Amino acid sequence: MTASDEPPPGDLARAIDESDFAWSLVLVGEDQRDKLAALTSDLLGKPSTAGDGKQITSGYAYWGIGPTIAWAHACADPFYLVMKQSLDSFTRRWARVRGRIGEGFHHVSFGVGTGHKDRLVLEHLLDRNPAMLYLPVDMSSEMLRLGTREATHRVGLRGHRVVPVQLDFSITDNLDELRELVHRLVGDEPVLYSLLGNTMANFDRDGELLANLTALARPQDLFLLEVATTEALSDELAQDAVEEYARSRAYREFVTSALLHNTDLTIDVDAVQFRGAVEGDRALRVKVVYQNLTGADIPMMLPDRTRVPFPDQDTIRLYLTRKYARKALDVIVREAGMRKVTGTHSDFAAPRSVQGFGMDLLLLAPGDQPPEAKPVDDLARDIWAN
Repeated sequence: MTASDEPPPGDLARAIDESDFAWSLVLVGEDQRDKLAALTSDLLGKPSTAGDGKQITSGYAYWGIGPTIAWAHACADPFYLVMKQSLDSFTRRWARVRGRIGEGFHHVSFGVGTGHKDRLVLEHLLDRNPAMLYLPVDMSSEMLRLGTREATHRVGLRGHRVVPVQLDFSITDNLDELRELVHRLVGDEPVLYSLLGNTMANFDRDGELLANLTALARPQDLFLLEVATTEALSDELAQDAVEEYARSRAYREFVTSALLHNTDLTIDVDAVQFRGAVEGDRALRVKVVYQNLTGADIPMMLPDRTRVPFPDQDTIRLYLTRKYARKALDVIVREAGMRKVTGTHSDFAAPRSVQGFGMDLLLLAPGDQPPEAKPVDDLARDIWAN
């Protein structure tokens, strides 16, 4: 069935469209037993006081209903400054770049999150393509359910045009399969891919992740990237970045929720440590770890029901994030094989925000050709958006 075909009478798509019940149809792309085994393996890492041994990698921080609910609560916390500023400023930043996206686009969203940003994107794209397909992609089926419902709320997108995909998009082989799926669904019609909410910053090999995701884009496709940024790099600013996360108790409860639901540890949110550092000339890095501060070894039950020691002073890395140097963005984009079509920046506006911290939204296209000259109408729109 092509993107413009209507579902035949009596099929599943029609049944979903005509029902008042909140059905959620999800394509599950992975064996969840394999994911559980991978999480168990990550928690068997060597002892380390610096968060370089045991870890919970990015997707597992949101995996399961408990972490999903904790994430939603953290996003609503006004003390979680990075998320609050990101959500508050996205409408303005999106208004500055959306004019460069033409008609007929479908949308593939990596890491749907709360769905608030995707809803704005969908409203714009659907207005220009009534037959649009929306494919949110996430490792957590619970996050897909939460984010997709918010993203499509009152947008007018018919149920069978929404195809949530449960998939770990950090795995290259998974992206190969996703590429085939997307191309079968949309044919030669253009796709807007997106990686929003500074999700890129949560991965150890962030540049490689971006290159793998953007490699999905064909010449007719575009890629929307959102990252947290800083105007300068220093140890002092790294500590300022730490403070943005450390002051939110809801954020601490979120980053420990994966431990709470996948081990038998008794969680003490005061044992959450934040380590800030400068990452070369490209970013400020914040590593969030859980440290055993009890003065004794603790037996820890893993997801496969085996017990291992959690030694005194040992750590489990819970989360990784970054603020990218704005001057490094062009290099990061170019190394991913992309070029910037347009971009916009918003400084954090809260009274306790550090000067120079903000969010950037970049619209990218494949290739290294220089971007076309911006039309006068787009220039005027940008001026008024400011």
